[in-house]
Amino acid sequence: MSAYFSTLSDALKQAGIFQPCLVLDRDRLDGNIALVKERLGPGLAVRLVDKSLACLPLLAHIAKALGTNHVMTFHPPISEAVLRTFPDADLLYGKPIPVDAARTTLTTADADWSRVCWLIDTQERLAEYGALATDLGTELRIAFEIDVGLHRGGFADPEALSRALNALLAHKRLRCEGVMAYEAHAPLIPALFGGPAKALAKASARAAAFVACLGPNQRRILNIGGSKTALLHHGGAANEVSMGSAFVLPSDFDTSGLDGFQPAAFIATPMLKVVEPMLPGPPVVTRLLQALGRFPAKGCYLYGGKWMAEPVFPKGMMTNGLLGLSSNQQFMGLPADATARPGDYAFLRPTQSEAVLQQFGSIAVFSGGRIVDRWPALPMA
Repeated sequence: MSAYFSTLSDALKQAGIFQPCLVLDRDRLDGNIALVKERLGPGLAVRLVDKSLACLPLLAHIAKALGTNHVMTFHPPISEAVLRTFPDADLLYGKPIPVDAARTTLTTADADWSRVCWLIDTQERLAEYGALATDLGTELRIAFEIDVGLHRGGFADPEALSRALNALLAHKRLRCEGVMAYEAHAPLIPALFGGPAKALAKASARAAAFVACLGPNQRRILNIGGSKTALLHHGGAANEVSMGSAFVLPSDFDTSGLDGFQPAAFIATPMLKVVEPMLPGPPVVTRLLQALGRFPAKGCYLYGGKWMAEPVFPKGMMTNGLLGLSSNQQFMGLPADATARPGDYAFLRPTQSEAVLQQFGSIAVFSGGRIVDRWPALPMA
């Protein structure tokens, strides 16, 4: 592992990057894409999650490799950027958007919103979107959010969905395209309550019961899954699965459903100082805490910090609660025998890709031992 980060360090220096940056290992990314293609259940398409891959060249790279134009979207400004960049993209909202936000978007944003499918989670929202479509004199595509065990919202049972489908008849400008299910809870179910496999099977069966309520022309989008579960679906009622973070594998996604995937995104940042740290106050306090193993005898201060990320290099580098976190100069403890020097790079592995990929302006693309490109990330707003 140290050889890998040494190569990354050399590549950053050769590219003239001496400030915090997000490094994307394109070779590892391609390896993860290959595993998705190999393990994807028959008959399933992949819908790419834009909030977890918030970089248009990154989305384009994965979409081309997988031959998909399906995108799950979550935030109108990002949706608009995706619509403008990918003229054949088909977007499904992964969360319900307040109707007034949808109205503003549809009346002001310059993009083809007919390629967007809005998410409906309640009878009330169905009525709101029906009124919106009438007010604007336009047809809106919708999908229903269904609860298959996560209990985060959506229609709670097939009977509730059937009632919504009956109510839909009164909204002539709304067109139902299908359903969206999410079962992120499944990998977390303990063995005492049946374990992940049983939870996943139960979620899949519940989804099939919801799908049975749909008419033949209402089944274009039968969406289920997320990065942790998408590749565990084989058979069932779904015709597509959603995936995003799995392609770069942040640490929150180290699950059995992604065995063999490699982390492909790292935060790299120079060490500003390498120090024998002292706490404010009498030196005896520092020495006592060091003797008790509560405070390190060696440490460093990073350029930046307080990211949603865990240290991975140098080996043994870790945060210290006594000095806390800082977004300007974060202190990190180092092993006593560490050979780090000011100017060396420290590497952290993001715990999630959502939001983190967007914090550095652009992404340094690493391939074949060097930085080969800079991909602009989408803005946070």
